[in-house]
Amino acid sequence: MTRAFTLFMSALLLAACATRPPATAFDRPVTHALPATDATPLAAALAPPEQAHPGQSGFRVLADGTEALQMRIALARSATRTLDMQYYIAEEDTTGKLLLAAALYAADHGVRVRMLVDDLNFKDIDRVMAALNSHDKIEIRVFNPFGSASTSFYQRSRNFFTQVGAFTRRMHNKAMIADNQLAIVGGRNLGDEYFSASPTLQFRDIDVLAAGPITADISASFDAYWNDSNAYPLRALNKQKFDPHDLDEMRDELRAHWRKNAEPYNAKPLNATPLAAQIAKHELQLVWAPAEFKVDSPEKMKLPADQYKSPPMQRLIELMHDAQREFLITSPYFVPHQAGVDALGTLVKRGVTVKVLTNSLAATDAVAVQAGYSPYRVPLLERGVQLYEFKPTQGSEPPTAGLFGSRSKASLHAKTYVIDRQTLVIGSMNLDPRSAHLNTELALVIHSPPLAEQVAKLFDQATAPAMSYRVTLATPDELAALRNSATPQSKLVWTDEENGQIRRYNLDPGAGFYRNALTGLFLLLPVDEQL
Repeated sequence: MTRAFTLFMSALLLAACATRPPATAFDRPVTHALPATDATPLAAALAPPEQAHPGQSGFRVLADGTEALQMRIALARSATRTLDMQYYIAEEDTTGKLLLAAALYAADHGVRVRMLVDDLNFKDIDRVMAALNSHDKIEIRVFNPFGSASTSFYQRSRNFFTQVGAFTRRMHNKAMIADNQLAIVGGRNLGDEYFSASPTLQFRDIDVLAAGPITADISASFDAYWNDSNAYPLRALNKQKFDPHDLDEMRDELRAHWRKNAEPYNAKPLNATPLAAQIAKHELQLVWAPAEFKVDSPEKMKLPADQYKSPPMQRLIELMHDAQREFLITSPYFVPHQAGVDALGTLVKRGVTVKVLTNSLAATDAVAVQAGYSPYRVPLLERGVQLYEFKPTQGSEPPTAGLFGSRSKASLHAKTYVIDRQTLVIGSMNLDPRSAHLNTELALVIHSPPLAEQVAKLFDQATAPAMSYRVTLATPDELAALRNSATPQSKLVWTDEENGQIRRYNLDPGAGFYRNALTGLFLLLPVDEQL
């Protein structure tokens, strides 16, 4: 989500060490996932369906924000031995505290909890996680730390300019795993805006609940990052000190928060019936199918961008080339570059329908990325690619822009790819240079026509005129009309529908002067590879 300009400003605002010792210099034991063969209630519940579907794993699409929150809480409550969480962003807001309370509940019942958070969005003032980290069953580590130690403005600035290559390469993975049996992966971070709980910004996102053999691959990836030399123990970075009394106070605070806030998000009912029992009664409605898990190695952070081939990106490219009828792309941050334009154009030329859903300028939370995407709209359309841009939820006020993002009520954040309505690719990966070369990413490849069709229908709904603008090339008549008016010239036309009326625009609709000006500014900056 955070892009070039945000990275620059964050460098000046986040605390950072000019130099740091290696993670191995700290007390940092190597630990691993629970063996998948160990007896747990989840393993016992999953044994019969696994035997009935040899070589396959079970999946459930989580398209609703509230359901995605509920399932994470239920996952934490279902763990009896281990709970692992890996996130690019983990906020201590309303839903974040509900999830942390569920993790603390698990730890209080003997579950080992490991939490790995990327450092770019982590702050020394995250007191809830710092308090929980003092629990003997909870350990939190920070990946690629730049902002967790207090230093001067000069040191922070120097650190950015002298180590910009490392600073802008982030762990973008998102996964949550219980007892090495159930996992949730997808596009959502931990924060109110991802779970339909923010009053100002609603990210439209998709996750998948995964069960069975594929979970072992997800756990192996977590272990690789957890034990990597870039994963620093929080206690070595955080300045705050907590004793058992402080942990007791935090426990009471989180319990009070749960009593006050769980009900509005319908989080309580899921805990009444444990997930193991729901699985045994076939209530989770898992779809069983062959699957692959593709993930970047932590080494991607350390290698030159042009020397690393991303397994998730390479697998998606292979599947794209295999498409026979249709390729549906949902990527909120979409910067195809000329190579992507040519590849998608080649698909269209051999008869494949290619549709792309990304954010509109009015809806995006990253104006810099929109600037990186905008020059490729005309070339894509000229090659026959269909473009759709997600609209912000309509309100009484148009969405406003800031340097760091949007105050719009809706923004696209899902990363899904559907090939021929037979195969679904879902995970943390956008179609942009950052996902390919800089950030680490993960993706599930699920060979399931029912699941692929389910997500394709979500795509069809999201690209309807009431939800998204259809972007097309202006006709000769429209171009002639523009030349005879005072309206700025544009080769593009945006079409949508409101209150049953079709509307047409010849500039990015709803964006306003400020956002258009910011887009123009970013077009002048040499930040294309950072997008």
